[in-house]
Amino acid sequence: MILVTGATGTVGSALLPKLLDRGEQVRVLVRDPRGLGRLRVEVRIVLGDLTELSDPRVVRGALRGVSTVIHLAAAIRDQPRAPVEELNGLATARLLRAAEAAGIGRFVFFSAIGASEIQRTRFFRAKALAEEAVLGSDLETTVFAPSIVYAPGDPWVTIQRRLALLPAIPISGEGQACFQPIWADDVARCVLADLDAGSGSRRHELAGPERLTYDQLARLIARAAGRERPLVHVPLGLVHYGLAGLRRVVGDAAFATWEEAELMEVPMVSARGDADVCALGIEPRRMAEVLAGG
Repeated sequence: MILVTGATGTVGSALLPKLLDRGEQVRVLVRDPRGLGRLRVEVRIVLGDLTELSDPRVVRGALRGVSTVIHLAAAIRDQPRAPVEELNGLATARLLRAAEAAGIGRFVFFSAIGASEIQRTRFFRAKALAEEAVLGSDLETTVFAPSIVYAPGDPWVTIQRRLALLPAIPISGEGQACFQPIWADDVARCVLADLDAGSGSRRHELAGPERLTYDQLARLIARAAGRERPLVHVPLGLVHYGLAGLRRVVGDAAFATWEEAELMEVPMVSARGDADVCALGIEPRRMAEVLAGG
């Protein structure tokens, strides 16, 4: 049996149907099963989230009878019960230690390209610490470090499309950080290929076939939505002030936080390009082609 955390997220929504289609027994750790849609009747469900991985009863129920853990769940903003560091770092370590104690066969973890203990953002620093723990485990492990993972209807692409309704698209900072966006469906196929790869621990950087700046991404998404718009660059100081104020007024209902905006200032590119993806037998598609539905 495979345990999947983050099954309702961008990667999880692409991966879960593929696991079920090939006959895998799947258990999911989810906060709200309604996010699974019709698939909720095809999986075993444990109710919980990242903040509850400190509860031995939740973890034991999640890992019972499991041979592989695919840990996708992550958070890019603080939650009422825990900050980003606990949600991405401590929660991963807790699940990993429980998997070690349970004798799990393989632990698959999603980090991020560019994660480092000296990165400017708390999210990347937490991911780096979690990745270090996974790579140091005695279990057989796989670490996936992706660039931006997207799908046509995911929350990030949806926000970018809505911004394109404005007369001009606001871009935080200079918009020159580079990314190699990779489609969630291609990422899911990489996971399946890795599960079939046999024993041993390994690390893959998941990058799409092209480098795009934040400016280019915004223009591409707007164009795919049928809207050509100019870009307006907003100084980071104003972005910080505006989003911090918005968060104080509307709380978690804010469409974005300063931490999320700051992520778009951190380049996420692989020195190997899409070589790791291709080595898994996947030919990643270009973003414009995916968004166009081709």
